[in-house]
Amino acid sequence: MLIIGCDFHPGFQQLAMFDKQTGEISYRRLRTPEEAGAFFGSLEEKALVGLESCGFSQWFERQVEEAGHELWIGDAAQIRASVVRQQKTDVRDAEHIVHLLVENRFPRLWVPSAAERDVRQLLVHRHQRVRMRTQVKNQLHAIALNQGLRKQRQLWSEAGREQLEKLALPPYTARRRDELLRQLDQLDEQIAALDQVVRAEAGKRPEVVRLMTHPGVGPQTALAFVLTMGEVARFARAKQVSSYLGLIPREHSSGGKQRLGHISKQGSPFLRFLLVEAAQSAARWDPELKRAYVRLGMRRSRAQAKVAIARRLATRLYWMLRQGWTYAQLSSSGAGKPESSRGAE
Repeated sequence: MLIIGCDFHPGFQQLAMFDKQTGEISYRRLRTPEEAGAFFGSLEEKALVGLESCGFSQWFERQVEEAGHELWIGDAAQIRASVVRQQKTDVRDAEHIVHLLVENRFPRLWVPSAAERDVRQLLVHRHQRVRMRTQVKNQLHAIALNQGLRKQRQLWSEAGREQLEKLALPPYTARRRDELLRQLDQLDEQIAALDQVVRAEAGKRPEVVRLMTHPGVGPQTALAFVLTMGEVARFARAKQVSSYLGLIPREHSSGGKQRLGHISKQGSPFLRFLLVEAAQSAARWDPELKRAYVRLGMRRSRAQAKVAIARRLATRLYWMLRQGWTYAQLSSSGAGKPESSRGAE
């Protein structure tokens, strides 16, 4: 069997190939996608290919898998941390991946399917459109405030919009206002259409529908949680889920002294953002989360309280996924009860 370590770059790929029968290592550099496809298609035997997790590599992964080879994606941070020598080259990096594969020390990651990745793009696309709409609204709000029109959220009502459109403005400011309003209308239409698609995708998955029974959790958050967590059985405890999402504090403890910092922010920033947003809604409707939010907000700060509730919400969603529960079943079971809040704060 051929074992291949790949140091991936968008412009080229450096390969180190170990033949288990002869024990020899050979090298090759692939410079174009066409050359990569031809190379992996020409291999006579099935190969194990190791690759660091990185961006812009989906075409390469697809070519390897379509050629019938086994592809492992590894944790880039762990791979780099296991390098002792201070010399770093593309060839050395590819060799190091081969050594990890041969010695069964390769830190393999779970990788979503191509279909799951595609649905993730839908969620990210909607999220980016919502951010763009927020930026447009902020600009329009600034124009209104500069003209003495202080409506806050009412600015987006029919009456508020009419007042904004009737403001007597200088020519270029008026042009900017009109173009921003047109952009706002276009973004509203796009987001409404994307919302329908997200709801349809959520409805296809029973586990997502179950998560949506939790107060404050909508199709976007539930679908993102399922697609990001993947095989939930790979997490033995809820604390591992919090760590995976970067919702636990950094820690540097030694000699009997515990030192905790801010949350690690490892994992998906997108899902972490959605959980914090959903936690604020959940704290309005769930009595237990509401009490915890008020208590932590008074003891610490509202920002820290939001993060703590987001972690508790992630724990609840984990148990609902793992046990196949609805929100009512979760509440009656007693699972997902708040842990010690010291780490979240």
